Amino acid sequence: MPRSLTTDDFIPVDLAQAKLGQLLFYDRILSGNQNIACSTCHHPDLGTADGLSLGIGEGGVGLGPERTPGTGDDRIRKRIPRNAPGLWNLGARDLSVMFHDGRLMAQDTYENGFNSPAQEWLPDGLDNLLAAQAIFPLVAQFEMAGNPRENEVAGAVHNRIDYAWPILTDRVRHIPAYAKMFAQTFPHIQSAFDITIADIANSLSAFMIHEWTSFDSPFDAYLAGDTRALTSQQQDGMALFYGKADCASCHSGPLLSDHGFHAIGLPPFGPGRTRPFDPMVRDVGRMGKSDRLEDAYAFRTPMLRNVALTAPYGHNGAYPTLEGIVRHHLNPRSSFDAWTPKMAALVSVPWLEQADFMVRRDAREITRQRAAITLDPTPLQDTEVTAIVDFLAALTGETAMEGKLGIPANVPSGLPMDARPKR
Repeated sequence: MPRSLTTDDFIPVDLAQAKLGQLLFYDRILSGNQNIACSTCHHPDLGTADGLSLGIGEGGVGLGPERTPGTGDDRIRKRIPRNAPGLWNLGARDLSVMFHDGRLMAQDTYENGFNSPAQEWLPDGLDNLLAAQAIFPLVAQFEMAGNPRENEVAGAVHNRIDYAWPILTDRVRHIPAYAKMFAQTFPHIQSAFDITIADIANSLSAFMIHEWTSFDSPFDAYLAGDTRALTSQQQDGMALFYGKADCASCHSGPLLSDHGFHAIGLPPFGPGRTRPFDPMVRDVGRMGKSDRLEDAYAFRTPMLRNVALTAPYGHNGAYPTLEGIVRHHLNPRSSFDAWTPKMAALVSVPWLEQADFMVRRDAREITRQRAAITLDPTPLQDTEVTAIVDFLAALTGETAMEGKLGIPANVPSGLPMDARPKR
């Protein structure tokens, strides 16, 4: 059993920075075409994710499962290759790796404190790992930047990644309300021209940490000594999780993750996050960052608090329910073979549908992915699976859906905000 989490396990936050970050998080000003915000794919009403297996990024319209892929020249050209993860507890001090494939790490590889896709071009002044993570979706073509020749941000990215961040920063500088708030919040900022992308990123990080640090679940109460916090079935599920089912071999420690990478054989579909030299549509996971064959098809172990709020599950959202992903872990090869495309939560995109499941027609690639699975079968009764699922539901924070700062009524840019998803 892990120890209890406390506030000391998380990076402290300046409330003024968090309030500034709240506005930026919901403001479309940080996207190339000014038509998508961070909140579009990480909305609190959708568990800080988007409710889709693979999201609809720049060019789409709407929110969550009701989001559409756009029309005409503005329509999307590609689905987001991987599932939008929840944002819970990303300010944990022990967290040293981000993204499904770990391509961002707290590591001084480039003498700037991080090993990231920006390498030595990562901006200076980033406070923490989450701040570094926050600036990458802004310059990702299909997430927030847009396509080449559509806007100056997308054009700059295709020249060199760090050329785009000053353009976004300049947009923020020229909004008087933001300029005033930055000057009031950061001691080193005397005028609008002192604002940098690092200041924007640090504000976004402060907001996400403040808003979505969560360890007030029934499970946390149980760890703190309240033995009545879990039902008898949830306690049975917890015993299986830490015992017979061996879930805790990977979902270990106070954050319920070993922060490692494992090939568990989630059924492939979608465009994948292909490398430039890949001869086919596929997603090799951690190997795409490490270039080590032993990392093929391995993905990061997710943290589990509030997991019941963040369906669908897996690095590509292959399973719509907690029971489905639990059963996959218990018999990954059988589940890999039995999975069907109808289980994927995908927005209809007629011009992409032929490519959505292209990888599944590549028999050799499917054989490679199946052979890479490292989990052995763990036979359980249906009642035991139900108990584990009930235990996972007990990881939901009592105040998780309430938020702290919430959603602002409007944002300083004056741009429209995402409408709340339909209930």
